[in-house]
Amino acid sequence: MAEGAPLFILDVRVDTVTFEQALARIQSFIADGRPHQIVTVNPEFVMTAQADHEFRRIINNAALSLPDGIGVWWASRRLGRPLPERVAGVDLVERLAVLSATQGYRLYFLGAMPGVAEQAVAVMRTRHPDMVVAGIYAGSPRPEDEDDIVARIHAQQPHVLFVAFGAPAQDHWIARNLEQLGVPVCMGVGGTFDYIAGIRPLAPTVLRRLGLEWLYRLITQPWRWRRMLALPRFAWRVLWCQRPD
Repeated sequence: MAEGAPLFILDVRVDTVTFEQALARIQSFIADGRPHQIVTVNPEFVMTAQADHEFRRIINNAALSLPDGIGVWWASRRLGRPLPERVAGVDLVERLAVLSATQGYRLYFLGAMPGVAEQAVAVMRTRHPDMVVAGIYAGSPRPEDEDDIVARIHAQQPHVLFVAFGAPAQDHWIARNLEQLGVPVCMGVGGTFDYIAGIRPLAPTVLRRLGLEWLYRLITQPWRWRRMLALPRFAWRVLWCQRPD
């Protein structure tokens, strides 16, 4: 299946790629060597971008804007431009670990609470023993810490940088530091380290296939209810959005 033109959902870009096409693009970014930013778009991203215009600019100018989230998949159908499939960030990190083990790509894990990234890497190494880890650092998204963090990462010369500062802070951080980092692939991954480490439960496969991760998260993490309010707001805006020509 050939890649189509990007879809814009409430003026936020989503690339119409399959999982395999996304992986091929990422490998081409690594071969190219220049820095590229990847974003994983879900309904919360789209709604945040309605007020945060800089965040919208970051998404729309990213090298790859992935359809992560069942709400985005549903919206594409409502707007008459069905996405070929979802490209979930958690699954993409796992697939990049496989490529690291087979292709020697160096992965850097930045963010999450202290110790969490280490746990996530330990879990991933049980599945991918040959995965190459360039570095692990909790760090912080604070501007005053950026120079030190950028220097740490640059010294290790990774091919892929995963940033788990939470959205939109992680995406702003990557955009501010992309050129100085010089890393071919920089990707915000939200709570992915927590899920891989087992600190937060990942929805069972059957619920993920049914697009009910949001319900599972609400049940297991009830404090997220305020963030979940973005979902009905997103659905309402999409329902009243005019279909593209």
